Amino acid sequence: MFKRLREDIEVVFEQDPAARTHLEVILTYSGLHAIWGHRIAHAFFKRKYYFLARVISQISRFFTGIEIHPGAKIGRRLFIDHGMGIVIGETCEIGDNVTIFQGVTLGGTGKEKGKRHPTIKDNALIATGAKVLGSITIGENSKIGAGSVVLKEVPPNSTVVGVPGRVVIQDGKKITRDLDHCNLPDPIADRIREVQVELDELREELIELKKERTKVNGHSAL
Repeated sequence: MFKRLREDIEVVFEQDPAARTHLEVILTYSGLHAIWGHRIAHAFFKRKYYFLARVISQISRFFTGIEIHPGAKIGRRLFIDHGMGIVIGETCEIGDNVTIFQGVTLGGTGKEKGKRHPTIKDNALIATGAKVLGSITIGENSKIGAGSVVLKEVPPNSTVVGVPGRVVIQDGKKITRDLDHCNLPDPIADRIREVQVELDELREELIELKKERTKVNGHSAL
């Protein structure tokens, strides 16, 4: 137990440059408190003390602003940055070394039974305000961009952006755990720029054709 607690604290120092002392992290990091509260609630949930588990999770939600259903399965070294507004559903499964930013929802898409929430594989990163919905899998080392809405499977080593989420696969490149929220790849915007370049070229060709036609008509009149 103490080893796991130490891991939870150390990952904060690895991921957050604002962390200064162990006492500060232990007393002031709501993401850490939410994870610890969930561990207690999940232990009761596994023993079928469902009501008590829900009470503990709601108390944790009240103090941290982070709602984690006690049935959710969370791996080691999860880092929740700030965390306000995060919602993690009952059948959600989160692997090891995952990073989640504020405003993220790992939710379902309806009233279906069984596995209805996402599975987040190891080393994934889910940026601010992203919504990952349904019984889908986010592959290892993948990144979900800020504000994205993901409704389909995401392969490993991928970056997802947009609404709905679009995958930008980075073959052969090592995926780092940092994510530049201000400079996300946008394939639609890239395609619009390509179309604009093509339109400019066509416009220039039309201008040249009009000039040639004017010259030809002028010679014919003479």
